[in-house]
Amino acid sequence: MKKLFVIVASLSLILFWSCNNNEGTTTFVVRLTDSPGDYEEVNIDLVSVEVHSDTDGWTTLNSNADIYDLLTLTDGVETVIADDELPSGRVSQLRLILGDNNSVVVDGEEFPLTVPSGSESGLKLQINADLEEGITYSVLLDFDAAKSIVNTGSDKYILKPVIKTITEAQDGAIKGSVLPAELSVAVYALSGSDTLSTSYAPAGNADYFLGGLADGSYTVSIDPGDLSGYQGVIIENIEVTIGNVTELSATELIQ
Repeated sequence: MKKLFVIVASLSLILFWSCNNNEGTTTFVVRLTDSPGDYEEVNIDLVSVEVHSDTDGWTTLNSNADIYDLLTLTDGVETVIADDELPSGRVSQLRLILGDNNSVVVDGEEFPLTVPSGSESGLKLQINADLEEGITYSVLLDFDAAKSIVNTGSDKYILKPVIKTITEAQDGAIKGSVLPAELSVAVYALSGSDTLSTSYAPAGNADYFLGGLADGSYTVSIDPGDLSGYQGVIIENIEVTIGNVTELSATELIQ
């Protein structure tokens, strides 16, 4: 019968991985919402969303190009306008590239909304965030329509955007390694009887990564398989916090 070893993780076994690793990637999501305004519609023609990072400069994200009525995005309603995988590291700015079909509706009548340089240099927003490998980040763009639209007279409207950016990590993770490295193992993050994340470390690659975890205490189960001749291991009481990767010391399996 295979034996199962149980390890209770102590503070000496755990550290929070806070350095940037530019070889890894991060999930990056951009969401849009609006503060209530005095218009019937505020329609923004979004063409693309770009992000500026220290490693790659400007990168165009996988963008949901569309015409968005900002006034449908009030009272906590949000929509995802872009999401992509980015190299971990520092990102400094977002840029919204807008098309020509921007408009406002006042008293039932639609008027063009002029966006200076919106289709050329775009609307640039400061975010200044450090992205950790394997963590999902969300940037919320809170667009204040009432303060962003200027009526210059003669039914002419100009967009001078007032947008607040809120960057938040959405999850945490656990990483570690298994010895001997030539083993192929399955690794699970458990909360009670629920499996919340799974990682497979193939032979020759001893590293595992368990992402998408909320704040809390987890159990890691390492399963080398019945045919390996090695015993599985369970590591208990591993604390995870959102925005951080909890790194465990190498786990050596025995026969």
